[in-house]
Amino acid sequence: MSSASPTSGTSPVRRLSLAGVLRLRRPSEIWFKPALSSVAAVAPPNLLLLALGRLDLAMYTMAGSLCALYAHNRPYAARARTLAWVVLGMIGGLAVALVTASLTRDAVVLVTVGALLAAVQKALCDATRVGPPGNVVLTFISSAALFVPQSLGQIPGHLALAAAAGVWAWLVGMAPAPIRPHGPERRATAQALNAAAAYAAAHGTGADEDHAPARAAGYAAVQAAWQTLLALPATGARATTRQALERLVVRAEVALAAPADTDPERLRAWAHALRGAGRIPRAGDAPADTDELLGVDAELAARPAPLWRRLGPLAPIAARTALGCALAGYASLALGIGRPYWALVTAAALYQANLTLTWSRAVQRVVGNLAGVLLFAAIAPLAHLGQALLVLCCLALNFGAEALITRNYWLGSVCVTPMALLVTEFAGYQATGDLMTERAVDTVVGALVGFLAAVVVTNRRAGNRVEQAVTAADRARERAARLLAEPAPAPGALEAARRGLAVALTDLRATADGAAGEWWGRALPQERVVLAERSGHRTLAEAVRRQAVRPDRGAGTRTEDVRP
Repeated sequence: MSSASPTSGTSPVRRLSLAGVLRLRRPSEIWFKPALSSVAAVAPPNLLLLALGRLDLAMYTMAGSLCALYAHNRPYAARARTLAWVVLGMIGGLAVALVTASLTRDAVVLVTVGALLAAVQKALCDATRVGPPGNVVLTFISSAALFVPQSLGQIPGHLALAAAAGVWAWLVGMAPAPIRPHGPERRATAQALNAAAAYAAAHGTGADEDHAPARAAGYAAVQAAWQTLLALPATGARATTRQALERLVVRAEVALAAPADTDPERLRAWAHALRGAGRIPRAGDAPADTDELLGVDAELAARPAPLWRRLGPLAPIAARTALGCALAGYASLALGIGRPYWALVTAAALYQANLTLTWSRAVQRVVGNLAGVLLFAAIAPLAHLGQALLVLCCLALNFGAEALITRNYWLGSVCVTPMALLVTEFAGYQATGDLMTERAVDTVVGALVGFLAAVVVTNRRAGNRVEQAVTAADRARERAARLLAEPAPAPGALEAARRGLAVALTDLRATADGAAGEWWGRALPQERVVLAERSGHRTLAEAVRRQAVRPDRGAGTRTEDVRP
């Protein structure tokens, strides 16, 4: 929790720090899944084209194959829908690019169209929370396609190749479903339990403000788990499994609200039991769970905000993307670089939730790409020994990129950069030195111009959204407080109010963090944020005590008679 005091006037320019930008994190628990999926989706089409002597068509098949990178954190029913939309979005962007390329060879027009496509892809991916990898892969394909000579008669065949590879990518993404049909939701629940355990273990070792990041991470993990579980069918065979996992997520919520009454080791034991295909741990007695799951019903009835409403707050980010990508492409053209889409994609990859995060991504992108250019110099002699080796090198780099990118973005870029350079040689080998020079220059130009565009396009709405988030948190707290004042609130009402307050506080912290990283905006209501968080978390703890529901209740190590 922030302990900042209120400020007034215009927010000062914040120092752009390099501390921690390149620090490596622990790898994702499922780092190997996207990596293997990527190879499984890309290899068969590329090897088939190699056998047919048509590697020059690989860009179109890769457009569909790379869709396998998406939706690994979603339950399989939701994953099927998400992957289908990603494939359609990929083909749609590719179609616009190919039609544009067939109608004009004016580089300025091509860069402009690429920038507009990048802005649309960024806004839609952020609004629908499609990611990782978000918009970058979509923008890479559509931007590259703009600069491939094309005729209208070729477009149907090229789109058919992309669609066929997209269907194969969909099958690859859904392939684990028969083996571990509940894997994504079990992982999401385990992450919520572990995050709650980390906060409970740290609680009491210092001032409450010192543990605010752990608490925020815990609530974010719980909200992610709820979103995953609520995407599951409400009836049928999977409903029983979902209810068992819901009880565990409720226990994580309770631990965050009352950490002093929590046994962190119990939470970790439940999380560990969710690994693999064993029985789902049972947390608590069924009567104690009744009101909690009635509260879940209130969440099930909630509808997500319409897409147009979610797109509204993203207007500054979309404007930054359009302007930055366009200017980066124009600058590359002015320098005489033959592939301005590299600068365009570099700029598109920078834009994050706020300017501070955008700066961090710019540093990571430059470091990773320049290191990747050096790696390309080492790999190119081997890849040039034959097209088969060229394809195999690309597959190895594809695996490495997805395996390493969860450690830090720059580390994944070290593999992405030489892979992208090798892909340009599918149609024919090129001078290694020229490719390296052009990619290095475009990287620096794209990062510099893209970041300057982010500085110019301010997000003055950030402060307003913080005010709205504070108001929403206060209202949610007041609702919970009113129910706490009643001697016997309606069944499930207090749980629904408690969960609504938890959601409001999570949104408040995320909104405040995002706004704090912006420049030039009006001062944020830091004192109101601090007071809203403190009073809200006190009300959450009171609700837990009122219901006398604790994580230690129940059998602890008992299991539901539910198998995945």
